[in-house]
Amino acid sequence: MSDAHNEQSFIRTPKQLIGVVAGFFLVIVIGIILLVSFVTNDKLEGAGTNSLGKEAVAQRLRPVAEEGFTLRDANAPKVLQAGNAVYTAVCAACHASGAAGAPKIGVAGDWGPRLAQGYDTLAKHAIEGIRAMPAKGGNPDLDNVEVERAVVYMANQSGAKFKEPAPPAAGAAPAAGAETAAAPAAANAATAAPAGGTPASAAPTAAPAAATPAVAAPAAAAPAVANADAGKALFNSACIACHGAGIAGAPKVADKAAWAPRIKQGNEVLYEHAIKGFQGKAGVMPPKGGSSAPDADVKAAVDFMVASSR
Repeated sequence: MSDAHNEQSFIRTPKQLIGVVAGFFLVIVIGIILLVSFVTNDKLEGAGTNSLGKEAVAQRLRPVAEEGFTLRDANAPKVLQAGNAVYTAVCAACHASGAAGAPKIGVAGDWGPRLAQGYDTLAKHAIEGIRAMPAKGGNPDLDNVEVERAVVYMANQSGAKFKEPAPPAAGAAPAAGAETAAAPAAANAATAAPAGGTPASAAPTAAPAAATPAVAAPAAAAPAVANADAGKALFNSACIACHGAGIAGAPKVADKAAWAPRIKQGNEVLYEHAIKGFQGKAGVMPPKGGSSAPDADVKAAVDFMVASSR
């Protein structure tokens, strides 16, 4: 019986068993290779083979062209921001945390007495400033309507039901510009009227004009004075909201103990923190104090505060 069973079996020796197993795995490997080649039948190219092609170049330039640059028409009418956008960019620096005595958005108890004053009073205080609240939140580039929209947004989030102000009429801005342009023209006309067409009366006015180059020499010191004035003005309009009373961890101006470790860091560090913003353990410093002032004015404001705190 055993001899008959051995004659019917295909695998009779260990070598045959090894060959069968190897053949089985070989078939599986070939099947996997064929399956992969079928799935990935697209033409593959080495990295960089088409790096200078039009599509590849356009793909690399697209983020720069679409996100890096924004072309704007300088003569186009200004696009007014929504109230929530103005709040996030400017007002949240104080109204989100209640810093410097600002009413915290969403807290009806903080806003109740203010809402009782009425919308007109709230809008007036926001535009012109009141106590530690700088005019337009420290951003003079904001349009009055943008500030009013921010007021409505914060008030409505805190229990009011104010209606959002409508944008100004299309012809309002040119009319205001025409009036301002007409004022110097009227002044020039009034100055020219006494001449009465007499050449002798025009001569005295021309003489001082000719002497003006002699007075130009002392003007060399004007930029330094202008920078100091700009720094003080920016401090009074934006920085004073926190640095005037030491709110939100800001070092109070003239507090030598609070400013001493900061002055040791050097002006360049102070400039960078003021321009780019800084988040420390005591509080948060928004970029440029929440204003849109140029870097030179921000540095001048830092110099003013440092000089006042030594």
